[in-house]
Amino acid sequence: MSNVFSFTGTVGRDAEVRTTPNGQTVLNVTVANNVGFGDRQQTIWVRVALWGKRAEGQLQNYLKKGQQVFVSGELTQREYQANDGTTKSSLELNANIIDLLGKRNEQGSVAQPQQNYQPKQQPAQADYPPADSYDDVPF
Repeated sequence: MSNVFSFTGTVGRDAEVRTTPNGQTVLNVTVANNVGFGDRQQTIWVRVALWGKRAEGQLQNYLKKGQQVFVSGELTQREYQANDGTTKSSLELNANIIDLLGKRNEQGSVAQPQQNYQPKQQPAQADYPPADSYDDVPF
């Protein structure tokens, strides 16, 4: 059975790279996804982990707060005890894919991907006979 979850969202804080005690490299980032609409819209936060060689590259430099991303991988839900003693849960995704969407500008906001928009050309006017000449049509 396959458990693949894919979504687009916005990075909530800059990515962090660390090394586990057994020597594995992991990149951690938190991504927000808005679901629903109107009064029922809510934000779901997903903790994303990217492991191994893919975590060692330069991706950390691009996963900054506000960056839009596409993420895909295996989703799990983990329960934990909060500092106040309550049981909470979090969604965690072991990522196979993290793709950047758009680009960030210097102010930290996300710019939309540029599209080469070309207005449609008007079709050439056909050389039709004037409308008053239709009376001469024999049918």
